[in-house]
Amino acid sequence: MDYRYLGTTEMKVSVVGLGTWQFSESWGVTDYERARAIVERAFQVGINFFDTAAIYGKGKSEEFLGRAIKELGIRDDVVVATKLPGSFLSYRDVIKGTLRSLKRLDLDAIDLMQVHWPPCWHNFPTCEYMAALEKLVNMGVIRYIGVSNFAPELIDSANACLAREEVVSNQVRYNLVEKDAEKEIIPYAEYYGMSVIAWSPLAKGALTGKYTPENLPEFADVRSDDPVFHPENFPQVYEVVKLLKQMGEKYGKSPAQVALNWLINSSDVVIVIPGAKSPEQVEENAGAAGWKLSLEDWVKLDEVSDRVHLTRVTW
Repeated sequence: MDYRYLGTTEMKVSVVGLGTWQFSESWGVTDYERARAIVERAFQVGINFFDTAAIYGKGKSEEFLGRAIKELGIRDDVVVATKLPGSFLSYRDVIKGTLRSLKRLDLDAIDLMQVHWPPCWHNFPTCEYMAALEKLVNMGVIRYIGVSNFAPELIDSANACLAREEVVSNQVRYNLVEKDAEKEIIPYAEYYGMSVIAWSPLAKGALTGKYTPENLPEFADVRSDDPVFHPENFPQVYEVVKLLKQMGEKYGKSPAQVALNWLINSSDVVIVIPGAKSPEQVEENAGAAGWKLSLEDWVKLDEVSDRVHLTRVTW
């Protein structure tokens, strides 16, 4: 496993982390013992960065992750990140939401508290929720502040509200067929030394090689309305998948490992957090680190993926 500093902090995290949205009804890992086995295997293969959120299963993901970390006795060796949803961003709710996350995770302090998305449907001032987060840092119950799904202008506003702290990371959608983060977000993060935490780094499974245009998911989960799998888009995506399979054969890797390797070697600020529904999947994801695509192959993937133009106007 390879490791990088989280933003400008001295905290080192694995370049491949574990996202835990799957510990919920949305993705189906609702059995605690199965979740524990996934966390245990992740730690065994060198993953030390675990990402969850209050909204995943309405707290179930936090509960499962916190319980597993405690039972495995690995708290001192891992970095735990969670998120407050945009609807929890009044001053009092930031405090209340953090207290509930701490209780569910069974932690004394959360390593990285992220704002899950801006308060799009509410009128909470940016400085109100950032001041509350900084207060919690000062009280020692949050170590660092991050954001998720924020544009650079919003990060500028958030940082302007902080007296001593700074936003150390931005978690955004980023994968080989959804590369909009490269337009503004990644250059901004590189300039300011922030980490970019890539969620959906395998495009919700579209880049694993499991699916073809003739064999799409049954859409019984959160992929139901995802444009990546729409018949108008997936044939383009599949051109990338075919190349991932070819390169996987060349390197002795799976298509998923090649796709993740491309991401973590695209910029030294990128950390990926694929989910896993089994210990075998988390082990496969971890295998994306510790090696590099050749420059020629990296460029070839870049060029082929640049030809993908997803439309989200699917109805």
